[in-house]
Amino acid sequence: MQAVILAAGMGKRLKELTRNNTKCMVKVNGVTLIERMLKQIEAQNVSRIVIVVGYEGQKLIDFIHTLSIQTPVEFIENPVFDKTNNIYSLYLAKDVLCEEDTLLFESDLIFEDAVLDALVEDPRDTLALLSKYEPWMDGTCVTLKEDDSIDTFVPGKQFRFSECEHYYKTVNIYKFSQSFSANYYVPFLTAYQQALGQNEYYEQVLRVITMLEEPVIKGKRLDRQKWYEIDDIQDLDIAESIFSTGSTRRAKLMERYGGYWRYPNLLDYCYLVNPYFPNEKLKEELKYSFDALLTQYPSGMKVNSLVASRNFNVSPEQIVVGNGAAELIHSLMNLLEGTAGFIRPTFEEYPNRWSSEDAVVFTPELPDYAYTAEDLISYFSRHPVDHLILINPDNPSGNYIPSADLLRLVKWAEEKAMNLIVDESFADFAQEENNSLLSTECLSQYPHLFVMKSISKSYGVPGLRLGILASGNTEVIARMKKDVSIWNINSFGEYFLQIYAKYEKDYHKALQQFKAERTRLKEALRALPGLRVIDSEANFVMAEVTCMTSSELQSSLLDRYDILIKDLSGKLNGQSYIRLAIRDSKDNDRLLHALEELLK
Repeated sequence: MQAVILAAGMGKRLKELTRNNTKCMVKVNGVTLIERMLKQIEAQNVSRIVIVVGYEGQKLIDFIHTLSIQTPVEFIENPVFDKTNNIYSLYLAKDVLCEEDTLLFESDLIFEDAVLDALVEDPRDTLALLSKYEPWMDGTCVTLKEDDSIDTFVPGKQFRFSECEHYYKTVNIYKFSQSFSANYYVPFLTAYQQALGQNEYYEQVLRVITMLEEPVIKGKRLDRQKWYEIDDIQDLDIAESIFSTGSTRRAKLMERYGGYWRYPNLLDYCYLVNPYFPNEKLKEELKYSFDALLTQYPSGMKVNSLVASRNFNVSPEQIVVGNGAAELIHSLMNLLEGTAGFIRPTFEEYPNRWSSEDAVVFTPELPDYAYTAEDLISYFSRHPVDHLILINPDNPSGNYIPSADLLRLVKWAEEKAMNLIVDESFADFAQEENNSLLSTECLSQYPHLFVMKSISKSYGVPGLRLGILASGNTEVIARMKKDVSIWNINSFGEYFLQIYAKYEKDYHKALQQFKAERTRLKEALRALPGLRVIDSEANFVMAEVTCMTSSELQSSLLDRYDILIKDLSGKLNGQSYIRLAIRDSKDNDRLLHALEELLK
């Protein structure tokens, strides 16, 4: 068996990276695509490697000669690479195809060894390597019959998102038998090019061949093996995070702060949402209004304050809607002056928005970072501040102050004329119900109270970027409304607030479902060796890792199981703690299985 690599293209979408180099000489994590691919192909013991070169072809040839590749490498030049597409490059190698069984590659691919192993080890002699369609993919798709015969090729113009569940994306790696190339592919390739010209793609020939009565090429379905096609700098960035390992991969993923839909196999146990809401009917209503929401402007702050006030039982003058709670935290902290009290460990967005010189930090002395309202009253009576920030339940500990005790803290802060900012983004997940401070009466009675709530976390819609802040201090609320943009939330976020009331009962049912799953997960985690689980009233749990470092556990879960968790050692002065989001039962079972294998 031989290998043929098509490497004549110009790679214009990679801009500066291919100004003086061909695309396959772009580096991913310090290694060029072509060097990685050549070594992977050589490991399959092929007889030779034939590369069709074009743009900056001599540079590519010279570079390959510097590599320690023992397999013979031959080159075919495409002199009109700038006027043709890859059908002509492959046509130039037609005689080569007919001489041996062939592995065919495009040169802008990166893949793990298991991808090539799956293709070569399959006993079928003529295969197109396929991957289940995911939203990040672009290019030719196919549908398959039950016997893996290719039913239809789906070019871009015929692509239908409503049919995506049936689509497989061509990986652009093929295995052709010598007889297939000689008797089918090369004759059709020659005829197709003569009829339609040199500006076509070689996959079009395969499309014609699949129309024959007897299928001579079948699909080889990948099963979660990693691969990526690099067309632009965003692809390169994603590929570097996919094909790195250990602390490097962790760092590359964490610095993205989300966008993990680009990693379809990744289970995100780091970021915190509601796994049981919104329900399907609410999502269907959003989809039904998609066209209008996409093409029309949202309302301004006045209207959105009115809608939010209805949902959260406060007056419009007492509430401001934000593009996520993060926008409101930034705005509020910029408006406040003086000293501020923080409880550590905590959600860093608050202290990050405050001068460390004016910060007073309370660190719980109780085990597991637990504390009470009385602890806060005692400490900040001795260390008075102008503002006190409390997250309840707290992040990352999950510590919870019950409503009666919290109200004592509110009254104490009011007596001290101290602004108390209570972030109740996780309060709906607590076992205690009806625990919110959001009401017109409460806010009017305690004008030094500010209540923050992330809609993203509680209601499971982080992509909508919604948060609210409410207070009886209407002067500050009015200033914040002027501080943020008039269109600070988009139409989708506004529409969610508009229709939420119809689904409130469903939301509370989802919370009950969540609490049951949290109990199940905590019990299962406590049964595992090497973990000490801390009780939590939030949609996550914190646990001490006793059999390895938290960093090692995070790396192992990510590298071996594609599960991303939060390593808390940076927050907790090197102590080996992790935080696990709580997802639905199916995902949690996958996490438990991975932890059981690792911790044993």
